[in-house]
Amino acid sequence: MTESTDLGPEDRKIVTLARSTRARNGVPEGAAVRDETGRTYVAGTVALDSLKLSALQTAVAMAVASGAQSLEAAAVVSASDELSAEDLAAVRDLGGAGTPVFLAGGDGTVKETLPAG
Repeated sequence: MTESTDLGPEDRKIVTLARSTRARNGVPEGAAVRDETGRTYVAGTVALDSLKLSALQTAVAMAVASGAQSLEAAAVVSASDELSAEDLAAVRDLGGAGTPVFLAGGDGTVKETLPAG
């Protein structure tokens, strides 16, 4: 586990944003990504009959739709202890294999930091 204080301020920010959106929207997961210009995109799980996206996939899609060319980092707040291959692939597609993805629990404590690749 990684204490949130072990992260830099910009990484702590995306973990906090992901945690906030999860709590505010009452969704299973919250996610946030930071693009190459420092802009952040925050999203929760999308679970419609016709469309199902994880919070991280939604945040990456929002970044792409807003013109992001790359990602610096991503964060997911979830009760799960692992990220899906599809989530990591979405980050890798935009940010590259070395993009860090922080997986945190509901309290914001980072359980694991994974490379997207």
